[in-house]
Amino acid sequence: MTVSKTAADAVRTPRTARKEPAEAAQESAALQMGELSELLGYSLKRAQLRIFEDFLRCVAPLQLTPAQFSVLLLLDKNPGRNQTEIANTLGILRPNFVAMLDGLESRDLCARMRSTNDRRSHILVLTDKGRAVLARAKKLVAAKHEARLNELLGPANRAALRDMLGKIASEF
Repeated sequence: MTVSKTAADAVRTPRTARKEPAEAAQESAALQMGELSELLGYSLKRAQLRIFEDFLRCVAPLQLTPAQFSVLLLLDKNPGRNQTEIANTLGILRPNFVAMLDGLESRDLCARMRSTNDRRSHILVLTDKGRAVLARAKKLVAAKHEARLNELLGPANRAALRDMLGKIASEF
């Protein structure tokens, strides 16, 4: 239903033209979450969003996303593995992973090379610049991001949460 401007103006009275303070306060009150606040998946997603926001702030000078950081970490510990293995380990879909690799490669953080064992496959390696950026990122993440999480949760709760999330990831 559409209402013309003149029709809307005709209905408006001095009282409805301007909201009363009580009406304005009611509209700005928080939404009632109902069952949504009880859903574990919703709580996990909200926590993930906050954690990602904090991570991005911490590594802002390096312009890395959590997924890119994860790729660099895996490449550092697993040089010469193929891109399918890395993508599968991180749960990243192939088209998304290829685009991410394109970006990392254009920044000279990693390189793709044809596998000598399987010419259809590419192996991935960190470049010198990639190792340097990863070293800086690890320091920023440890000093800021992980430190804040440790302060918020404490060591025992942090370990318990990591164990619970690991159980969900592996058994659910």
